[in-house]
Amino acid sequence: MGKLETNKKVKKNALLQNAFELFTDKGFAKTTISDIVSRAGLAKGTFYLYFKDKYDLRDKLIVYKAGQLFCDAYKALVSQPMNGFEQELLFVADYIIERLKKDHSLLQFLAKNLSWGIFRTAFSSNVPKESEEFYDYYLRMLKKNHIGCKDPELMLFTIIELINATCYNCILFEEPVTIDEYLPYLHLSIIQIFRAFTVEASAIPANTI
Repeated sequence: MGKLETNKKVKKNALLQNAFELFTDKGFAKTTISDIVSRAGLAKGTFYLYFKDKYDLRDKLIVYKAGQLFCDAYKALVSQPMNGFEQELLFVADYIIERLKKDHSLLQFLAKNLSWGIFRTAFSSNVPKESEEFYDYYLRMLKKNHIGCKDPELMLFTIIELINATCYNCILFEEPVTIDEYLPYLHLSIIQIFRAFTVEASAIPANTI
């Protein structure tokens, strides 16, 4: 990566990170573009080199933060010996839960803003590569373990939504129980979702995943 591209990435990341801090501190509605660029130490015109408006930034920030979380989970996963895809899936879930237990701001931000429409943009060519990587990793994990899945995108979203909602209630409010008490049931639910979406690879066309 050349110096120009590096500088662009640094500026864009500065806008994303400072927007995240402002959104979680002040709230999305009360945060202005001027607030974001001022905190990032950039000119207002720089903002429009990367984002159409505040809503575009928010949507890309959700994808960016979710992408970071899953990329980090994958990097942790590859250093651990696992016995099959189900164990890998639970490892990733536990990694995410531990991160959200430590970072309530991130948990609140994702829980409030992550939606199906926004989530789907993570799989398009219109977002930064680093925000797409976790989905590529996920598909490779399926292939590596010879798992057939007719709709891997929908399976991943279903699992994420379950983790998202569970963490929001159990971590922030300890309702109906703490996340540690609920974790065994969450594991069982994730495995059931996985088995509902998947079949033996030999039972479906080779190009399904």
